[in-house]
Amino acid sequence: MTTTPPKESPVPAQPLDQATASEIAIEAYVYLYPLVLMERTRRQATNVERPGEVLGRAPVDAFAHFREYPPAEFKDVVKPNFDTLYSPAWLDLREEPQIVSLPATDLYYLAPIYDMWSDIFACPGTRTTGGIAGDYAICGPDWDGELPDGVVRLEAPTPWVWLIVRTKASPATYGEVRAFQDQLAITRPAEWPGPGTDARGSVDPAIDAKTPPLRQVFSLEAAEFFAEAAEVLREIPTHVADHPILDRMARLGFVPGEPFDLATIAAPAREALEAAVPAAIAKITARQQTLVPPVDGWISVTENIGSWGVNYLRRACIDLIGLGANLPEDAVYPVSYFDADGKPYDGSHSYVMHFEADALPPVKGFWSLTMYDAEGFAVQNELDRFAIGDRDDLEFGPDGSLDLRISSTEPREGSSNWLPAPAGSFNLCLRLYYPEANVLDGGWTPPGVRKI
Repeated sequence: MTTTPPKESPVPAQPLDQATASEIAIEAYVYLYPLVLMERTRRQATNVERPGEVLGRAPVDAFAHFREYPPAEFKDVVKPNFDTLYSPAWLDLREEPQIVSLPATDLYYLAPIYDMWSDIFACPGTRTTGGIAGDYAICGPDWDGELPDGVVRLEAPTPWVWLIVRTKASPATYGEVRAFQDQLAITRPAEWPGPGTDARGSVDPAIDAKTPPLRQVFSLEAAEFFAEAAEVLREIPTHVADHPILDRMARLGFVPGEPFDLATIAAPAREALEAAVPAAIAKITARQQTLVPPVDGWISVTENIGSWGVNYLRRACIDLIGLGANLPEDAVYPVSYFDADGKPYDGSHSYVMHFEADALPPVKGFWSLTMYDAEGFAVQNELDRFAIGDRDDLEFGPDGSLDLRISSTEPREGSSNWLPAPAGSFNLCLRLYYPEANVLDGGWTPPGVRKI
C-alpha cells in the first residue's frame, strides 16, 4: 500500500516561509529523481515490438540479451560495464506474478531485482544461491494467490520491477555465456512450466527512443517533473520509512496518489519548486565527488548502496552515476574524477596506475578498470577497448607488479596494458566483483593514478 500522510492534521501546520519551502522543494526533487529516472528508463527500454530489434530493449516481461559488450554509441544507461553480458528485463506485476527461471551454471553471475525506487530486494546468483537452478515468482505487493510447487516466492515492493542478469564474459567466452542466456526464461503462472508465449510489444511514437533517460529527466522543467512524479506515484507505492519526507512534501501540496499541477500551487511553494530543479540537479551532480572522502583520488562506497534506506541524496547521486547499482557484497565500484595529486583527468596528459605485486585487487570474482567520458558514457577508441582487467593478456613486471597505462595515444610500452582515453576530460571506474572482506572494511583501497 502507498504510505500517504493524512490529508488533515489535528494540529495546523506552521506557515511556510520561503527558506523552508526552498529546502523542502530541493529535498523533494532529490527524493523523486530515481523514480522518474526509472520510469523514463522503463518506457524507453520496453518501447519495441520484439526482443532484439533495438540493442538492450525488449517488450515487457521479456529478456533483452546483450550478446556482446555494448558499443560506444550505447547510451540507454550511464556507466555500462564491459565485464559482463547483460540480460535485463522489465516485469509487469500489476495483474499477476512472473516466474523467472535461472539455470544451474558454473559461470559467475548475479541477478539483482530492483523496485521502482532502484532498491534491490532480491539477488539470486553465484554469491547468494551458489549458482544452483531456481524458479522465482516475483509477486506484486497486492497479489496473494497460490504458486506452483517448487517455485520460490519473492515479494516485490512495487508492481513494476527491473531484473538485470549480469554474467561474467569476455570475447573468448561469448558462446558459453550466450548458451546460458538462452536458458533464462520468464513465464506467467498460467503457462507454467512453459514454454511461455513469445513476447510481443508495441511502439509508442510519443516516447523518446533516442535521448538517454538521464538527459530526458534533467531537461524537465519543474511543472513537468513534479507532475510526472505524481502520475507515477498513483501506481507505485512509497517505502515504509518514507513518512518524514512525505510529510514535508505535503506542506508544498505534493501528496502521493493525488494529481499535481504546479500552476495551482500558491507561492512560496510554487516559486520554491521552480527554483529547486536547477539547485537539486547541481546538488546531485556535485555529490558524486563527495560521497565519501576520497583516498588517493578514489571514492569507494562500500555500504548503504543498492539498498538505500532513507539516504535519498546518495541514492539519487549513484543512480545518476550508474542506474542499477549492485550490493557492495556483490560488487564495489570505486570511481575517480581526480588523479593522485587532486587534478582532474585530462586526455592531454598520460597516467599510470601502479599495483604492487601483493596489492592487486582482492576479489573472489574478477576486476576491471573502465574509462568513461565526463557524462559517464564509453569512449570511442581505435582498439574498441573500454575496460582492461584480469581477463586481459596483461604484462606484469619482473617483481609481479602491474602498471596500467592511461592516455589518449598508445604508450611507447605498447597496447597490452593500455586503457585508451579521450582527448579531453574523463573519469575512471574500478570494478571489483565479489570483493574480499578487506575491500568492504576499507583495508584495501585502489592506488592513486599518477600523471607521467
